[in-house]
Amino acid sequence: MQLPHGSPRPPRLLAIATVAVAGLVLSACSPVVDVTPAKDAANAACAPMMLALPDSLGDAKLRKTNSQATAAWGDPSLVVLRCGVNVPGPTTDRCVSVNGVDWVIKEGNPVWTLTTFGREPATEILMDPNKISSATVLAELAAPAAKIKATRKCVGQEDLQNLPTGK
Repeated sequence: MQLPHGSPRPPRLLAIATVAVAGLVLSACSPVVDVTPAKDAANAACAPMMLALPDSLGDAKLRKTNSQATAAWGDPSLVVLRCGVNVPGPTTDRCVSVNGVDWVIKEGNPVWTLTTFGREPATEILMDPNKISSATVLAELAAPAAKIKATRKCVGQEDLQNLPTGK
C-alpha cells in the first residue's frame, strides 16, 4: 500500500513499529555475556553437551555469550560454563559424583570452580555458592555433561585401601 507524501501512517503500521522498537529496547536490557573461550572450545565433543544445556538453573535464566562452547545463567551471571578446558589429572582436591558425573571442586572465595573429571574435553563451571546452590547447578548440568563420554572416574581414600600390594 502506497501512502501519499505527508499522509498519516495507519495505526497498524505504527503498532508494528512500536513493537519492533520495544523488542530492541528489551533485548538491550540483557547484554551478551563476555566469556573467554577455553583452549579446546572448538572440540566437536562439546557440541552435544552445549545443545543439551537447560534454559534455566534454579531461577537463573540462560543468557547469550560471545564465544564458542560457553554458557551463562542469571543477570548478573550466577553460573558460567566453558567446555574445552584442560583435563584435570590426579588431584587431592575434593571430587564429588552427581548423577554419574564426577566433578573436581576448588572452593574459592567467593567463586568456586567445578571441573568435570575423567571426560575429554573437560567442562568448567564458575559459580558463587552463596548466590546459587552447587547441588542445583551440578544436578541440572549432569545430564548435559554426561554427553561427553567418561573414560576415568574419581577414586577416594576407601578405593585406595583395596589396591593390591606389590609383594
